[in-house]
Amino acid sequence: MTAMERTGPWRELLLPAMKRIAEDVDASFDALLPMANDPRDRLIEAMRYAAMGGGKRLRPLLVSATAALFGADRQLAIRVGTALEAIHVYSLIHDDLPCMDNDALRHGKATVHVAYDEATAVLAGDALHDFAFEVLSDPNLTGDPFVRIELVRTLALASGMNGMAGGQMMDMAAETASFDLPTVTRLQQLKTGALLSAAVEMGAIIGRLPSEGRSHLRGYARDIGLAFQIADDLLDAEGDEAAAGKALRKDETAGKETFLSLLGPERAREQAQILVEQAVQFLSSYGEEADLLRALAWFIVERDR
Repeated sequence: MTAMERTGPWRELLLPAMKRIAEDVDASFDALLPMANDPRDRLIEAMRYAAMGGGKRLRPLLVSATAALFGADRQLAIRVGTALEAIHVYSLIHDDLPCMDNDALRHGKATVHVAYDEATAVLAGDALHDFAFEVLSDPNLTGDPFVRIELVRTLALASGMNGMAGGQMMDMAAETASFDLPTVTRLQQLKTGALLSAAVEMGAIIGRLPSEGRSHLRGYARDIGLAFQIADDLLDAEGDEAAAGKALRKDETAGKETFLSLLGPERAREQAQILVEQAVQFLSSYGEEADLLRALAWFIVERDR
C-alpha cells in the first residue's frame, strides 16, 4: 500500500486510527485536567466540556502519524498532540462567543458560553491556551530541553499574530473588505493551516528530524491545510448541519470572500484534489509507514463534517 490512491483502502486504515487517537486524547485531557474541589471547578468543568468527547482530532493524529515515521514514542506524541488540541479547542470556544461568531452549537452540543456563561467561556479558553504551554514545557514531557523549547516556539508561532490569531483577524476584516485570491489564501494559511502545519512540524521535532530535513513535510502540511479549508468552504455552502454538528452557511451570510466564492464549486473541488495529490507526492520517499498521512490527505477532501 505504498502508493495509496484515492480509490485504495485508506478508510480501513484511517477510521480505526481516528477512533484510537480520540480515545487517547480524551484520556490525556481527563488525566491532565482533574477537578480541584474548590471554586475553580466550574472553570475546569467548562474546559473538560469543551476539550473532551468531540472533534475529529486531526491535529493530534497528524502529530502522532508524523512522529511514527521516525520511531518516536507514541505516548510522547499523544501528550504533544493534547497540547496542540488545547490550542485548537480554545480557539473554538472564543470563535463561538457572541463578540465573534455568536454560535450556539459546536460538535453537536451547546457551545461553552451557552452551556455555562460568557465569562466562564472566556476563562476556559484562556486557561486552555496556557494549559498547552504548561504541558509542553513540563520536564516530565521529555528530558531534552531543546526539544521542549522547540515545541513551545513552534506552537506559539502557529497560534499567535503570525499564525492562527492573525488569520482570525483577517477573517474578521473580510466581513467589510473585498479580498482577492492571494489574500484569501494567506488568510487561510494562517487561520486554518498554521495549526495543521504545526502538528506535522511538532511530530518531526519529537521524531528528532533536523529542521533542514523537514521541507517535504512542510510541503505536505501546507497543501493539506489549503485543501482542508477548501473542503470547509464547500461544506459550509453545501453540507448538512446535523452531520457537521455546527451552524453552516455563515460565510455567505457574512458576505466573506472564500475559495468557493472566488473559484466556484467545480474549480474549488478540482483545486482541492490537486492539492491533495501534491501533498501525497511530498511523501514519495516513504513507504507504508506514511500511509496514515496519505489517508489523512484523502480524508480531508472527502469528509462530510
